Parts: sequence; C-alpha cells; structure tokens
Amino acid sequence: MIIIKRMFNIIKLNEKDNIGIAPMDIPENVDLNIGIKSKTKVPYGHKISTKNIKKGEFIFRYGQIIGISLTNIMQGEHVHSHNLSFSEFERNYKNDFDHQISNNINNELFFNGYKRENGASGTRNYIGLISTVNCSATVVKKIANKVNLKLKELNFKNIDGAVCLKHSSGCGMNTTSYGMNVFNRTIEGFKIHPNFAKVYVIGLGCECAQISLYNNDQINRNVEYLNIQDEGGTKEIVNKVSINIIDQLEKINKIKRTNIPVSELTLALQCGGSDSYSGITANPALGFASDLLIDCGGSSILSETPEIYGAEHLLYERSTNKLNIEKIEKQIDWWKDHLRKSNSALDNNPSPGNKKGGLTTILEKSLGAVSKSGTKNMVDVLDYAERIKYKGFNFMNSPGYDPVSVTGQVASGANVICFTTGRGSCFGFKPAPSIKIATNTNMFNKLEEDMDINAGAIMDSEKSIEEVGKEIFNKVISVASGEKSKSEINEYGDDEFNPWIIDPTL
Repeated sequence: MIIIKRMFNIIKLNEKDNIGIAPMDIPENVDLNIGIKSKTKVPYGHKISTKNIKKGEFIFRYGQIIGISLTNIMQGEHVHSHNLSFSEFERNYKNDFDHQISNNINNELFFNGYKRENGASGTRNYIGLISTVNCSATVVKKIANKVNLKLKELNFKNIDGAVCLKHSSGCGMNTTSYGMNVFNRTIEGFKIHPNFAKVYVIGLGCECAQISLYNNDQINRNVEYLNIQDEGGTKEIVNKVSINIIDQLEKINKIKRTNIPVSELTLALQCGGSDSYSGITANPALGFASDLLIDCGGSSILSETPEIYGAEHLLYERSTNKLNIEKIEKQIDWWKDHLRKSNSALDNNPSPGNKKGGLTTILEKSLGAVSKSGTKNMVDVLDYAERIKYKGFNFMNSPGYDPVSVTGQVASGANVICFTTGRGSCFGFKPAPSIKIATNTNMFNKLEEDMDINAGAIMDSEKSIEEVGKEIFNKVISVASGEKSKSEINEYGDDEFNPWIIDPTL
C-alpha cells in the first residue's frame, strides 16, 4: 500500500517575514511547503513561525514590524496573542516630495449618473430628510415612511426613495467646540450631496444645532428648512412636508441619468482589516481599483485613523507635500490624547472578531488596511467630513467604527462605497450605494446574499489581485450607473447614518 503524505502550504508574503499565513487549518506535526514541520495546531488564517524567534525580537509581516515576541518561539509554532504583543517603535520613511501627478487621464470611460444644477454628479436620485437634532428624528422617519409608501404605489423609475438621516445628537453640545464644527460639517455635506434631488433639513427649534446654521444658501431651491415648533407640532409638519414632497415626485422623476465621465466618481474605501486575508486579497484588490479610478481622473478616500496607526509611514512616502504628513501626525497625536483620557490606547484594536480571523496587533491590522489605498500619491489629508478639494487619493481622519467613518466619507463627497470584509457584513448606506467585497471564499459562500464580489478567488489561485481589482472597478461603474448592490437589493442602509460625536454631552 502506498501512503501519500499531504503537504500543507503556508503563505509567506515577504522575504523579510519570520511568519507565514495558514490558508487552512494546519494540524500538529505535519510537513509544510517551506521545508519544516508544524509544532502546534494553527487555525485557518493565523500565523506560523518560519524560523526560531527569540523573546523580545520583532515579528515581521508584509516586510513590516507587527509586534514583539513575548516568549521564545520555535520554528513551526502558532503565533498569536499568547506570544506576540504590540510594541511602539520609531518608523522611518523616505520622501523627497518629487512626486509627479500623472496627466495621462483616461477620459474615455463614463457612467450613467445624475447631473445636478450646480455641476455635481450623483449616482442615486434620493429625497433627503435630515434631522438637525435627535428631537426631530421621529418626524423625519415618519415623513420618509409616508413618502416611500406613496412611491411604491406610483412606481416611479427614476426616484430611489426618501431617506431619513436621523441621529442621536444635535443638542447638549458646546456650540463653539471642535465637536460642534465637525457635526455642522457633516450636516452640510449631506445637505448638498449630489445623490439627493431634494433635501429637507428639519429641527425642533430650541436645539444647539439651529437650522439657521445650515440655511446659508437661499439660492439653492432644492433645500428647505423647517422647525417643528414653528409649524404647529409633529402632525402638522409631517403632513405638510409629506404633501410637499408628494406634489414634487413627478418633477423629480423627470430627472434622468446621463453619460458622465468616471472622473466625477469619488470612492469611499471602507473597513480596516477584518481578518488575516484582508491585506492579502480584498484590500490590495480594492487598492488596484482605486488606482484605476484615479487614472480616470476620479477620487478615493481612505479613513479610519486608528486603523492606519503603525502603517502611516507608508502614506507619508506617497504624500505630495510635507503638510499632509504633519496633518496625519497631528491627527494621531490627537487620538492618543483623546484615548488617554478614557484610559484606552490605539493598540486596543483589533476586535475579538479580528483576532479570531487571525489578526493579533493594531500594527498587523493597519498594514493590511492601508493596502486599500493603492499606490497613487496622497494629494490631501482631510478632517472628518471636510469636503474634497483635490482629485486623486485622499486620507480623511475618522474613527475605525464603520458607520461613523462612512458618514464622514460621504459627507466629504463620496458617491460610491467599497466595503471589504473577512468576517461578514450586512452593511448598507443611503444615499451612497455600498459594494461589499469578501476576503475569503468560505465566508463568501456562507453570506453570498450579502456579498457583491469574492476576492477570496485570489487566495484560491483562481484570479490575480489585478483581475479582482478590475472586477471591483467595473462593479463600481455599474453600481454608479444604477445597478443595485446586494445591500440595496436587501433594502439596507436606512439606519447607518452616524455622525461622529466627539465632545461630552452637556
């Protein structure tokens, strides 16, 4: 009888690495493709040492430091939270700022979108109902529900629906604080977002976030401002606004899609790193798609400052100027101070789900997360919800919490979202469509009704990073042109609007 010994493969990402990644569950004492045996069991997606590592030595992944060994680690051992820890260290980068912005823009690609009177380009045609304060949240929800019921009855093809943007803030705030400025920018960004054909900004009347703060564009006929206290109460305002919108539906439905250059798309690059495969499959593929979009004159926004920490030097190397680097340095210093006040730290990430998926330290998570940004020069660094000023790749300061981060990206001008996930997600976001990209085939097959693209094909050796990147890019154009993403088919995205609350509630 012939006994065939199975060879177990591990993935080594860089020559400098002293660990590899397990693309399957690896048993104890089996042969590995790098000429060693496993000393312990290693779960799917987790790390295995490729050489003996002494206590206190740096551990490398992607050719970058992801932490320090807590113990002596033998070749072939499982490497995770029990023997690997976060460690601060000096990060070096090289940048002479001699970056050339390419003028070879591909102007031949178009999407079918909505051209607004002010020249902005939308990918959806929604009616927006924005509450300035939680006290008007129920009112905007009731109005949206009434309008959406009417839209189902009328079956207008060119209206995507009414969206209620309700939240838990708007009062009990310091009106002169940084947090209030951030909140105001967020409301402003959604008020003028090109995915809205018509917007109603509705307050209670006595809150800190007064509608007078936003009623600054009287020439914009597509935005209206109302207070519940001025309109005779909740029933009166619900009926008044509902009737007003319903009377305009026929007019809004006459707005039709037209050919618009792909350069008018702004892509939100979302979710840091869900599992060990994020930085191997979905994130670099999304980075390739981002590069393709920028080659067409478009823009992309990376965010989640706590989830670039430890990999920020990779962005510094691509910055077009010193000021951008100084902005990120200040943002990270702010975060450290902010977390110190709550007895926390940036290395408290990853989450339990991230760790189960094979990630151990914030450094490892961040290195994978930054790969979403592709290779193009970083043209600007934005504060949360700050409007994009320059075409190309931008970084925006935000928390790592996805709904809060996406809210800031869309307020900055993103009209399409790409969301990578290794653990699974049902995320949707209105008014910007969300495309979800699975990092591994196993999860994609389990949650296919929620996933748009399977980047796990890269790990399965069925497709290259470039092939999946082109697939993502083409999906962005299709969805921008009206094709529904999985989250839209499932009617998700009504409850994810989540402005960043920074200051204490007074």
